[in-house]
Amino acid sequence: MTATLAAEWLKLRSVRSTWVIIAVVGGVVLVTTLAAWNGVTSWESATTAEGRIRWETARPVERITFPFTQLCLGTLGVLAVTAEYSTGMIRSTFVAVPRRGTVLAAKAGAVGGATFAAGVAAVTAMHLTARWIIGDRPFEPYADPVAESVGPLLAMGLSAAVVALVGVGLGFILRSTAGALVTVAALVFVVPTIAGFLPDPWNERIGAVQLPQLSAQVAGASDPVLSPPVALIVLAGYAATALGTAAAAISRSDP
Repeated sequence: MTATLAAEWLKLRSVRSTWVIIAVVGGVVLVTTLAAWNGVTSWESATTAEGRIRWETARPVERITFPFTQLCLGTLGVLAVTAEYSTGMIRSTFVAVPRRGTVLAAKAGAVGGATFAAGVAAVTAMHLTARWIIGDRPFEPYADPVAESVGPLLAMGLSAAVVALVGVGLGFILRSTAGALVTVAALVFVVPTIAGFLPDPWNERIGAVQLPQLSAQVAGASDPVLSPPVALIVLAGYAATALGTAAAAISRSDP
């Protein structure tokens, strides 16, 4: 298993697509920085108390752009699998490691570890940069000490890694880059948007179990629909369902 994990890690960091995606995540960090700068500029130019309060109570900028980070890392998970199917390398992989479950576990471990680190690094950079730009202005999301942000940032990194693992699972299930990417995008953007248009109380109940909303509840957000343990179970359920279905799919069919 250790050798297989090392091989999957080598493949992941050797392909150009991995570094392109990391660069795109860096672009999301830059956009988030610009959003924070825009918020401060708009706050300073507001001519009414209501105008300032609107910015002071806005959501943290890293949470606004977080779904794009999830999508990027989900794409990395998809390509880690479908690229091998498109080139035929998956056959060599299964010949070298006949136990397909071992291949799946190793690939999930490599992708999960890499995307957790990348996700935490990205959201931490967004958060700290936003704090630096905001300074001592009375923006509520950044009023607490930095130490109190560690839990939420780790939860966001975990959520991003789960989306990547869902991408790995979908890659094995669908064996199609386009199909898997569309599904990941639907889970991150389309389904949560549809949930928001449902009537009360279903919009909150269904919205609470969507991938972009779980990390805040895992970290103990105020007035959550789900408790942190339940939110963590739901988050783990996404990865377990995708990878479990993938394990069944690769055990019953040829590459």
